[in-house]
Amino acid sequence: MASEEVTEFNIDNEKVEIVNDSIFLGSKIQNTGTCDGEIACRLALGRAAMSGLTKIWRSKDIGTKTKIRIVNALVFPMTRYGCESWTMRQSERKKIDSFELWCWRRLLRRPIPWTAKRTNVLILEEIKPTQSLESLIVKQKLSYFGHIMRKQNSLEKSIMLGMGEGGRRRGRPCMRWKDDIKTVTRLTR
Repeated sequence: MASEEVTEFNIDNEKVEIVNDSIFLGSKIQNTGTCDGEIACRLALGRAAMSGLTKIWRSKDIGTKTKIRIVNALVFPMTRYGCESWTMRQSERKKIDSFELWCWRRLLRRPIPWTAKRTNVLILEEIKPTQSLESLIVKQKLSYFGHIMRKQNSLEKSIMLGMGEGGRRRGRPCMRWKDDIKTVTRLTR
């Protein structure tokens, strides 16, 4: 049955080591099936990219529109890498939203007194982003979903839709990729 825990795995009579997580094609894959570690890693890479561009954010010679284009061209794609396969819970969505606002606040650094409170709404009104980072991720996921659904009798389709043998463990089911797609598209089936 598929729900049993695998303790030993052999390929061509050679024992394969079972690990909790590994990096494959630049993405962190966990044996639990969750993506929280990968999302945290991607957000950390995005923060490092933003911090590396501090001279640009502090420059008065570069306009705000140009800085916004730099964020959209350099920082957000690095953060979104591999997001097509993420299963995002509400906590991850909040982290992504707070990362985006952190980026916009870093971009708008000006001599403002520390007592001045700038709400997230004011920041977004000043930036006027065409799409939020979360909506870009959802768009990328749905594009990948369409790509998978158009394939006939593919292994990728059966894996992503969970059509394998076996059952699920007792207790609350873990969130699957197809559950996240249903949530995003607001479908019930």
